[in-house]
Amino acid sequence: MAAVAAAEQLALPLLGVVGVSKHFAGVVALNDVSLEVRRGEILGLLGENGAGKSTLLKILSGAQPPTSGRIVFDGADYRPHSPDAAKRAGIVTIYQELSLIPTLSVAENIFIGRAPLGAFGIIDWRRMRRETTGIIARVGLGIDPDTPVSALSVAEQQLVEIARALSLESRLIIMDEPTSALTETEVSQLLKIMKQLRAEGVAIMFVTHRLEEASAICDRMTVLRDGRLAGHLNRTDTPIPIPQIIEKMVGRAASELYARPTQRNAAGAVRLSVRGLRTVRDPEAPHAIVLDGVDIDLKAGEILGVAGLVGSGRTELARAIFGADRIAAGTVTLDGKAIAPASPADAIALGIGLVPEDRKHQAIFSMLGILQNFSVAALRAYSNGLGLMAEGKERAALAEYKKALSIRMASPDQSIDGLSGGNQQKVILARWLARDPKVLIVDEPTRGVDVGAKAEVHQILVQLAARGIAVMVISSELPEVLAVSDRIVTMRQGRITGEMPAVDATEEKLMALMALDQRQGRGIANESR
Repeated sequence: MAAVAAAEQLALPLLGVVGVSKHFAGVVALNDVSLEVRRGEILGLLGENGAGKSTLLKILSGAQPPTSGRIVFDGADYRPHSPDAAKRAGIVTIYQELSLIPTLSVAENIFIGRAPLGAFGIIDWRRMRRETTGIIARVGLGIDPDTPVSALSVAEQQLVEIARALSLESRLIIMDEPTSALTETEVSQLLKIMKQLRAEGVAIMFVTHRLEEASAICDRMTVLRDGRLAGHLNRTDTPIPIPQIIEKMVGRAASELYARPTQRNAAGAVRLSVRGLRTVRDPEAPHAIVLDGVDIDLKAGEILGVAGLVGSGRTELARAIFGADRIAAGTVTLDGKAIAPASPADAIALGIGLVPEDRKHQAIFSMLGILQNFSVAALRAYSNGLGLMAEGKERAALAEYKKALSIRMASPDQSIDGLSGGNQQKVILARWLARDPKVLIVDEPTRGVDVGAKAEVHQILVQLAARGIAVMVISSELPEVLAVSDRIVTMRQGRITGEMPAVDATEEKLMALMALDQRQGRGIANESR
């Protein structure tokens, strides 16, 4: 009888979420959501920004209680009153923003708050190092346990987070966007570790916007839309098709989201011209790529795509043009006049705007409301003769862009932190539109943005070009570069390796140009003409 009961217990889902809802001051964030996670499987939790994923994660991690519904974990009611209670129960959440302490060692981070003690209550450092070595070996991390976390790469820190979860004997690990800041090689390593954990019987809930990764690794997927359950997808012998995932997420066919733009108006004259641009290594940013003789033209009314692998110099090019990095040699002209912006303030005054890749740390002021984040780059335009903010004018302008860009927000005074990634990006784009720039550089325009909002951001970029703005789009995603660009240049190791019209480009051609030196790249570009 005992063996039968044990078998029945193993057959039950490890985690069962039954009819869970969550309300915030009249707003329904989750509405009657049900799902299950089985032992030794990887379940993808997918959905657009604002679909309810983050709310569900907070409930499962013990950060928030549900308004209604029931959660069962390992056959018992699960009602954690704090993240620590969730960890003790066997559920650990690894967030996109890692929670490690940089000044502490790997061992100290893994055993923080629960270090093994020896005689007289003194920390047993030898035992802690020994146990840390064994735990990090499980995730393929062969480093000294005494290594400071600050000395590790982002990928290595991610593995330390997973090792800490394993040290807690976690049976369910929730990973929230774990690959967003990793290179392709690092992503492959992480996915390999996830498969290994699955084989060991650990259950994983994988939250990601990268659908190709979800399709490749997930056994099943649960999709949320507008706080409700949109459906479940099961893997068979082959990965779940991405178009099928997209349709479940947004409620319409993928072809409607990623259709290549039709022929647009011809670009105008060269607006921004860069010749022989070189930079020098900054001691404060030793890993930044040095630009080595970059030549590039950007025309009014066109979208120029810039493609390159990590470390190609794409972001450094944007920063140099925007006055954030010092130019050692070369010239930059704007509408035929030489310019030399020594700071971002100089570039803004000249009519150049930049939407940086790191939205959280370089673009938004998280403690301020949407209104202040919108107007911060054009304070003079919204002030009166006494130098005070003309709030009515400021709010009227934001209302105009809210409508034009379909920004979803409760109020202009709402904290920008409360918006989805896609809506935050729209507020930043509205910030620059309000200045009516001559040139707008957009670095990773849809990073951390869901698939539906991606299509909206792409359409906004097309609209900007139609207004005559010269738009430069830098992206790691080749489908995105192909979808929005009129012309594409490729970079490698701080140099331009090729250029071609977007209509002639393919992912294969661009990848070849991104991986070759300048002379070889020009040969491929010439063959495509």
